[in-house]
This record gives sequence, structure tokens and C-alpha cells, in this order.
Amino acid sequence: MDLQIVAIDKPEDMNVIVGQSHFIKTVEDVHEALVGVSPHLRFGIAFCEASGPRLVRNSGNDDRLVELATRNAVAVGAGHSFFVFLEDGYPVNVLNTLKQVPEVCGIFCATANPVEMIVAETELGRGIAGVIDGHPPAGVETSDDVADRKALLRTIGYKL
Repeated sequence: MDLQIVAIDKPEDMNVIVGQSHFIKTVEDVHEALVGVSPHLRFGIAFCEASGPRLVRNSGNDDRLVELATRNAVAVGAGHSFFVFLEDGYPVNVLNTLKQVPEVCGIFCATANPVEMIVAETELGRGIAGVIDGHPPAGVETSDDVADRKALLRTIGYKL
């Protein structure tokens, strides 16, 4: 087995969700699920087929995000992995919806941080062995940090 690190190529402030699913209709079902979350959500999806023609299937409502998802899916190349790039919404707004899509087996990450995928390769193919999501902690929050966290959540509308 060979292990490789594949950096996800994305703009600094863009959110990405990486998961695993199991069936060719993943792209259509994930697309339909995301459209139902918000009329303002912009997204691109790519799915790595693991059998048959083994194509990277893609969809979305923003060509730039579809291309970004497709490019990253090709780079990782792990069977049955999927990539969703989001704008005008956050993963917290769509994760439960995605988890309810029957083909979705699990989510590896949902983040705007820099991301690296740990990809294992064998004679059979490639799989995602793990995810490096952002940087390690720089310390433990102080009372000022707690106040800042609470203020941020209220400023962006996630708390009253």
C-alpha cells in the first residue's frame, strides 16, 4: 500500500464537503437535496464512480464550482468519494440533509480550512484513509476568547 497526501485545491474562504457514497445516482440525489436547502445556495458536486465505466460524474448550479469539484475528485481519485463545493451557505446548513441521502455512507470533512486528504493506494484502487483539516490548536480559549466566540455566533445569526 502506498500513502499519498492530496491537497484540496480551493479558494481560502470556500467551504468543501468530502464524503463517501455507494451508487451512480449519488450526483442527482445530492443535487436535489442541496437545491431543496436554499434557493441562494451555489454548489458544485463531483462523484468518483468505482465500477463500470469509472467516470467522475458531476452536477451543480454553478459551473465554476462544478469544475472545482471535478478537478479535486480527479486529483483524489478515490472510489465512491464525492466532493461538494459551496458558496452562499455553510456546511452546517446542509450536512443533515446530505446525511439523509440514501447513497451517502459518511462524511470525511466539512470545512473552509485548508484540507489534505490522506489517500491509500493498492492494486485494487484508491481510498481516503483520513483527512487533515486545518491547523493544530495554538492554545486553550480564555474568557475573552469565549466572549469573542459567543459574539461571532450572534453576529452571523446562529445564536440569539
